[in-house]
Amino acid sequence: MMNSSGSLVNHHSFILTGIPGMPDKNPWMAFPLGFLYTLTLLGNGAILATIKVDQNLHEPLYYFLSMLALTDVGLSMSTLPSMLSIFWFNAPEIPFDACITQMFFIHSFGVVESGVLVSMTFDRFVAIRDPLHYASILTHSIIGKIGIAVVIRAVCVVFPVPFLIKRLPFCHSNVLSHSYCLHQDAIRLACASTRVNSLYGLLVVIFTLGFDAIIILFSYVLILKTVLGITSRVESLKALNTCLSHICAVLLFYVPLIGATMIHRFGKHLSPVVHTLMANTYLLLPPVLNPVVYSVKTKQIRRRIIHVFQRRKNRV
Repeated sequence: MMNSSGSLVNHHSFILTGIPGMPDKNPWMAFPLGFLYTLTLLGNGAILATIKVDQNLHEPLYYFLSMLALTDVGLSMSTLPSMLSIFWFNAPEIPFDACITQMFFIHSFGVVESGVLVSMTFDRFVAIRDPLHYASILTHSIIGKIGIAVVIRAVCVVFPVPFLIKRLPFCHSNVLSHSYCLHQDAIRLACASTRVNSLYGLLVVIFTLGFDAIIILFSYVLILKTVLGITSRVESLKALNTCLSHICAVLLFYVPLIGATMIHRFGKHLSPVVHTLMANTYLLLPPVLNPVVYSVKTKQIRRRIIHVFQRRKNRV
């Protein structure tokens, strides 16, 4: 884009997109999205409150689950402002610096969630492979250090992204294809070489999310080998059952991520609605469903939540 004197104009804001090609349908998504965000806050809040109140849940598994719930809340809150702006207030414009800030938090919480899932895999690995030393290996100090390391890793790998984006000139269209700011979405609007951005983004994905997925897969191979070595069928099923919630959480995170990545890379011919749907599924679905999965599959949490509701019902 050029001004009247013929010089390039660098945009100071971006225009976010609600439903591609159907802006008149945006208001119809306001209440469903509001409902999803409410479920996310209530579900993860219930998990956090239950673990905090019940002393019996002050164990490594549930500390890691608390980290997952906090990460899901953080990821949801990262997308909430722009989602509300578009679907509730019909205000799709977002300042450049605000877009970069949102981008940083979305990608950071994504890497944190992947790291927390790896930590939870380690928890299950130790619990099944070496149950006698479980409590002595995963002490409060070790759990805290793991949590800090997960956050530091995410911040360090995502920290260069805002600077890589700010160095680019944006002089073409300023319309993004999603309802929030993503690195891969923003760089396609730049009117300069984005090779460094693309390469760095690819390396981050490979050495964080990709590496984490390999660790999780390898850990479960070892876990399965241990479970199959247990002579008692009942005990082996019991051990495997303790992993089901975590396996569901891993699938909820990685399957939409892989789907969104594959469509972004190879689905250029697909409708923009498909791209939007996959990206929204990756960001919105895990925070909503993770609390449901852990509430249903984890007996201690399910009992505690039911107990709280029964107690409130009796008071009424």
